[in-house]
Amino acid sequence: MSDFEKLKGELKVKLNHAKTSQEVDIIRTNIFGKNGLINSEFKKLGSLSPEDKKKVASEINNAKQELTKLFNDKVLTLTNSEIDEQVKKEKDDVTLPEKDFRIGKIHPVSQVIDEISSIFSEIGFSVEEGPDVESEYYNFTALNTPENHPAKDMHDTFYLDKNMKTLLRTHTSPVQVRTMLNGKPPFKIIAPGRTYRSDSDQTHTPMFHQLEGLHIDKNINMGHLKGCLNYFVKEFFEVDKIKMRFRPSHFPFTEPSAEVDIGYRVENNKIVIGEGDKWLEILGCGMVHPNVLKNSKVDPKKYQGFAFGIGIDRLAMLKYGINDLRSFFECDYRWLNYYGFDPLDVPTNYRGLSK
Repeated sequence: MSDFEKLKGELKVKLNHAKTSQEVDIIRTNIFGKNGLINSEFKKLGSLSPEDKKKVASEINNAKQELTKLFNDKVLTLTNSEIDEQVKKEKDDVTLPEKDFRIGKIHPVSQVIDEISSIFSEIGFSVEEGPDVESEYYNFTALNTPENHPAKDMHDTFYLDKNMKTLLRTHTSPVQVRTMLNGKPPFKIIAPGRTYRSDSDQTHTPMFHQLEGLHIDKNINMGHLKGCLNYFVKEFFEVDKIKMRFRPSHFPFTEPSAEVDIGYRVENNKIVIGEGDKWLEILGCGMVHPNVLKNSKVDPKKYQGFAFGIGIDRLAMLKYGINDLRSFFECDYRWLNYYGFDPLDVPTNYRGLSK
């Protein structure tokens, strides 16, 4: 047996018995280092004849490949073994209390949606949802919107195809049509969700949140609408009295239609909702247009109802003193930490929505 074969055999035995990564590194240096076994053997080739040189070089290369594979296998085995041992030593006791953690905050929009849902659930409303990507039919036509209506202009609506048949919904009103088509009256729902319009400034963003309310039944009138909204506003702003006025307006999907204002006053540079000599517009509403009922397969001779639309983001700004709508969507943790809510403080009517 040549000296090379003898040394190779000894190093293979040492590699096989190595217990740590440090031992393997020493053996690697002895095999592949500058003065290691492989390089030392290659240096001897210069003194051999051409025929012997070719034969010995082939043997050295074969030995190098063999030792490389053995070395890699050993490193992998030791690495896995060391990781397993480390995991055993660092095993956590999940029954112990957390030492360092942060509690996240609920975004004001999510909080207000929960508050509104809590209020309306008390008077029998259920929550419905619909797709953000809508068809032109559900978003406009089924809601009695004329072909030449300004709301259909591309300056206001995000269309997703050249034919202007698919779009990002501009309001949550399509949910009322989908709900009526999928069921039978009576209907009593709210539909919160994202809506989209091409607009951006301090009080407008391209994406915002809106809530649609709908109540369809026999013998429903404007008095029911006024009572419903009066209850909602008092509960939401947590006041005992509220001044409210209905101003005539126009929406394609309601007739008659109205804008709703609430009274307020300014104290210490803050808006106080309830009573006062100033008026603030908060929502639009009206009796559902007979054409919308027909398009939704509801007989307008038997059933009537009211609908209303509320800007969730603006309600949040008004109630919690937030002066710029754009900050809602800037993902600033400092802002959320200031305006956000405790995730365990779920809004309920009986113990206060925002307490």
